[in-house]
Amino acid sequence: MVGITPDAARPNAARPKRVLMVAYHFPPLAGGSGILRTLGFARHLPDCGWQPLVLSPAPLAYAQRGDAQLARIGAQATVRRTLALDAARHLAIAGRYPRCLALPDRWISWWLSAVPAGLRMIRQYRPDAIWSTYPIATAHLIALTLQKLSGLPWVADQRDPMLDDSDPLAPYPTEPQLHRMHAWIEQRIAARSAAIVCTTPGAIDAHRRRLAQVGRERFRLIENGHDDDEGDAPPHGPGGHRSRFLLLHSGVIYPSERDPQPLFEALARLRHDGVLQAHNFQLVLRATGHDAWLACLLAKYGIRDLVRLEPLQPHGAALQEMLAADGLLLLQAANCNAQIPAKLYEYLRCRRPILALTDLAGDSAAKLRHCGIDTIGRLDSSTDCARALLRFLELARQGRAPLASPNAIALQSRQARSNALADLLDQVSHRRRT
Repeated sequence: MVGITPDAARPNAARPKRVLMVAYHFPPLAGGSGILRTLGFARHLPDCGWQPLVLSPAPLAYAQRGDAQLARIGAQATVRRTLALDAARHLAIAGRYPRCLALPDRWISWWLSAVPAGLRMIRQYRPDAIWSTYPIATAHLIALTLQKLSGLPWVADQRDPMLDDSDPLAPYPTEPQLHRMHAWIEQRIAARSAAIVCTTPGAIDAHRRRLAQVGRERFRLIENGHDDDEGDAPPHGPGGHRSRFLLLHSGVIYPSERDPQPLFEALARLRHDGVLQAHNFQLVLRATGHDAWLACLLAKYGIRDLVRLEPLQPHGAALQEMLAADGLLLLQAANCNAQIPAKLYEYLRCRRPILALTDLAGDSAAKLRHCGIDTIGRLDSSTDCARALLRFLELARQGRAPLASPNAIALQSRQARSNALADLLDQVSHRRRT
């Protein structure tokens, strides 16, 4: 067990509750919704009686960096950054590196610096709990080691699933060695953590099926959320672009999980029929992460005049673009039914019409329906994409597209999510004390 300082050992010493947060996704990393989840907790937990102690990699670890989010780190958060090398960028020779240097991910070197730094933070600050978030899996390995050495209760935040064996022909991860490593980490989480947090009901169900030995009470739902202090929608009403309707998709478009080809086929058909033209419709795909692949598809379907690819921009600018759009597009395939894109919560906050092309039985569709939004179509059907898009355009242009109520939006805020995490931390730390 980790020793404590004499001052901290005094039983009557008044001190705040503290949580050691191990997270790869944290400013100055640019891009990725995981940054906003950890950052939101770090900002709002102090209002809930918990002081964050953040352990994250030094900026060298990040290929994309930006200072835009640094100012949003709460003044009460203590941040320690330690050396982490990206095997692909820092340890490769002629573009190649040993696989052992990238298991369970390319930042496994972070473990070597983070564990000693975490132990020093535990000795200095005496946190009441440890929290870590996946991805990156190395964060869980760091937290696992610190939990073993300190005995502190550990909350494992499974923002994304580490495993998916629902399709035996296409398991995730696909590489057998990495799959075995993820399975081992998940079993360690089951054995050592005080609670396992998931972001959707479907993810909790999947974890319960795989981890039958874990009591149901150890699984908790804390969804992603939105920041409720980043401005309001601009004053323009429905159809603010008048002659040309601007539909925006903001974020990564994965070739499998968000394959837009049925939508592109629908756009090509509507363009051929004269319903959509460049003068009355524009789809903007912002920061897709797969621009080259999508550019080929746009050429294949002959819709380059209807669809524009745009690069990554700072989160604040991306949010302003969402606020100014006539409509917001959500893509989520059936193989991700147990996931909800983090952008959905920001879309709700922007109070712009939302077109969701997804599986009707998935968690994304269920969340939207729960918030009163029914402009939903099937992503796997070009015919249904066309039907849903035409209905959506008609409703949005007439100002009749459903929007989430202010009360529904408030329930999705990061402050509300931080309240839920603080309640969980109270429970696991109390169990340890008693």
